[in-house]
Amino acid sequence: QVQLVESGGGLVQAGGSLRLSCAASGRTLSTSAMGWFRQAPGKRREFVAAISRYGSTTYYADSVKGRFTISRDNVKNTVYLQMNSLKPEDTAVYYCAAVSPGRGIGVRADEYDYWGQGTQVTVSS
Repeated sequence: QVQLVESGGGLVQAGGSLRLSCAASGRTLSTSAMGWFRQAPGKRREFVAAISRYGSTTYYADSVKGRFTISRDNVKNTVYLQMNSLKPEDTAVYYCAAVSPGRGIGVRADEYDYWGQGTQVTVSS
């Protein structure tokens, strides 16, 4: 079992930056591919970014490619999402997720087994 706790959300103006963190406990993160998803009010949860167990492979949604960067520090058991050039349409609750050990990196929510509680990101225009 793994527990995930996101932090770093907040209110930022369009064009600004935020860095989200996802701290894991209960199991070492190096056994799991990790992902970030987001959900805006009235919308379905959508994929944002994913990273393989040791960081060699990353995937991004087209809407964030070139602006967001996912990274991880397995020593600190933490995954990050650096978000630059933020837009109002990036406003959402952002969730960190982990797959079960031994499974590969994924881009669908149903591929992930553990979820954090989410952190709100609000981008004002």
